[in-house]
Amino acid sequence: MDPAARAAALDELAGSLRERLVERAGEDAGLDPQAGIRTLVEREAGLLDPDDREELVARVAERSFGLGPLEPLLRDPEVDEVMVNGLRPVWIERGGQVEETEVRFGSEADLRHAIERILAPLGRRVDEAEPLCDARLPDGSRVNVVLPPLALDGPVLTIRRFGLRSLGADDLVALGTWPAALREFLAAAVRARLTILVCGGTGSGKTTTLNVLSSFVPTGERIVTIEDTAELRLQQPHVVRLEARPPSVEGRGEVTIRRLVRNALRMRPDRIVVGEVRGGEALDMLAAMTTGHDGSLSTVHAGSPAEALRRLETLALMAGVGLPHEAIRQQVADALDLVVHQERGGDGVRRVVAVSEVVRVAGGPGVRDLYHHRRGRPVWRPAAEGGPAAALLGGGGRARC
Repeated sequence: MDPAARAAALDELAGSLRERLVERAGEDAGLDPQAGIRTLVEREAGLLDPDDREELVARVAERSFGLGPLEPLLRDPEVDEVMVNGLRPVWIERGGQVEETEVRFGSEADLRHAIERILAPLGRRVDEAEPLCDARLPDGSRVNVVLPPLALDGPVLTIRRFGLRSLGADDLVALGTWPAALREFLAAAVRARLTILVCGGTGSGKTTTLNVLSSFVPTGERIVTIEDTAELRLQQPHVVRLEARPPSVEGRGEVTIRRLVRNALRMRPDRIVVGEVRGGEALDMLAAMTTGHDGSLSTVHAGSPAEALRRLETLALMAGVGLPHEAIRQQVADALDLVVHQERGGDGVRRVVAVSEVVRVAGGPGVRDLYHHRRGRPVWRPAAEGGPAAALLGGGGRARC
């Protein structure tokens, strides 16, 4: 039998044995679970050769106590994201590239069992009445689940892995995210308490860059981080980490990012780091940045620095406090100093492609590129006279760091 056919046969048999294990749960109650599986395999598949029986024991155990066919993928440190689309083959992201695997769930029951095993220890659940769920694993990895009827082709499970080791500034230089000169410029900008917004698309590496930028904050400062799903790993000794809470199944107990931002102002922060701005909390964050909390950091989904400012204005309007658009535009211009734009290229490299200073133009904020990555090489421009980055860049556009 060829390897693929052998694997498929063992997978099908493992699914049947797991169902048999559930049926016999009462009869084998006195057995250690692993011993119960081994006993069942010996009894039901004793004619297989020893190697096949050992693999069968492992597969049944994965379905019973682990995450089934996902276990090998989650043990691979190079896998950054796991994407399960119903019973079709599982997709992964590795090294910035998305690829199809031969892994798949044998039945929807097995997939739902794996989802339950992920969510149950977190005190979360998902069902037809509440078919959407976001959660964070103990290692910081993010989990998203969508069930039918919203997902038309079966349950969808997405796991964004959290690296075992936090990347540092030198790591991003080695990976090609930014050149050494840009690292030094941004480090100086953080130390100079410039307020920085990181923008980019999904999976562009915004959170990683934000985490590294926060590492440049001096150790004597009190930092309050606010996230929807906690991912940041700050190394400073004085960090307060806050995480939003979704409503319970009864619809109570929700704590929003906006509420946490407003509460953070009462916690004597030197800097506020908002993992991602998505709604009306943008207005509260802008207010914080213009009332003594300069040097704060955040991210937003946007395709360019100019688009990031427009999106921030739109999100601030969602706060619903009745401020005119013009007043919000002025707040954006007052609050922000730099916008860092990051993209994931076709080669899988997550790269900072632009750094722009926020300048005042007629009617509100505008952006002016200080750094741009064009045709494979960095291009620097001098800062605007009197602009936020004037003290950090020389007249020829070189970082004074």
